[in-house]
Amino acid sequence: MIPQLMIVTGLSGSGISSAMNVFEDLGYFCVDNLPVQLIPSFVHLFEIKESGITRAALSVNVREGEFLNDFPQMCAQLRERQDLETTILFLEASDAALQRRYSETRRPHPLGEGRVLESIEEERQRLISIRRLADVLIDTTEHTVHTLRAWLKTRFTPENLARQTEITILSFGFKHGIPLDADLLFDVRFLPNPHFVPELRDLTGNDAPVIEYLDASDEVAETIRRFSDLLDYLMPLYQREGKSYVTVAIGCTGGRHRSVAIANTIARHLNRGGFHARSAHRDLRK
Repeated sequence: MIPQLMIVTGLSGSGISSAMNVFEDLGYFCVDNLPVQLIPSFVHLFEIKESGITRAALSVNVREGEFLNDFPQMCAQLRERQDLETTILFLEASDAALQRRYSETRRPHPLGEGRVLESIEEERQRLISIRRLADVLIDTTEHTVHTLRAWLKTRFTPENLARQTEITILSFGFKHGIPLDADLLFDVRFLPNPHFVPELRDLTGNDAPVIEYLDASDEVAETIRRFSDLLDYLMPLYQREGKSYVTVAIGCTGGRHRSVAIANTIARHLNRGGFHARSAHRDLRK
C-alpha cells in the first residue's frame, strides 16, 4: 500500500481544526501547523519502518510566514514521487459564514486586528494559488461541525476508499512510447506548446509559469472541460462494472508540459467530484 499524506489547508475559520480531528479519529498521524520547510523532512518518516506511519495528515495555514512562497514548489516535488500519494484538502466558506464564526468565537483573524471582512478578503486573495492546487475542495458554509465530520468520514474512511475505483491520470510523451496499461488515451499535442517559449522550456507542467501560460489559452480550457465531462460520465460506469483500477493516459510530445498540467487538473476535478484519483507523470524527468 502506498503511504498517504493528507495536507489540510484553507481559509481561517473554515474548519481546518475540525478536519484534523476527523483524520486523527481515522487513524492518521496528525501534526498541526507544521512549517512548510519541514514537510519534506517529515515525509522521510514514511521510509522508516519503525515509525509505523503509513497515513499522515498535516495542517498548514496562512500564519506560516513563507507559506505562499514555498508551498507550490514543495507540493510539486511531493507529487513527482511515485512512492507517496499526496492529497491536498482545501476548506473555504462564504464571507458571511466566516464573519459569523469569528463573531461567535470572539477570536481575532490571524491577519490582523482590523475589520474581519477585510482580513477575510485579504486571506482569500493570498490563497488563490494554493486553492488551485487542491485535490479536494470543500465549501463548509452550510456545514456544522457535525455534518462536516460526517462528510469527511464518509469520504476518507479507508473502507470506503477501498471500494472506490482507483483512477490514475497518467501524463506521458508520445516520443517515449504509448503506455501499454492505458484504459483511455487522450492526445493533447494540438494545444499550445510551452516548449517553444524559451523561458518555459526547462520548466514542467507542475510549475506556475507553465500553468499560467496554458490557462491563458481558450483551447486548453475547452479541452479540459470536454475531457472532464467525458470522464464524469464514464467513471460511474466503470465503478458499476466493479473495475478496481482505471488508467487515463494523457500524452503530449515530450510528456513534460501540456500533459502534466492537464493530468493534474483533471485529477483534481475528479477528486472534487467524489472519485479517488491521482496524477502520475511517467516522462517528467526525461
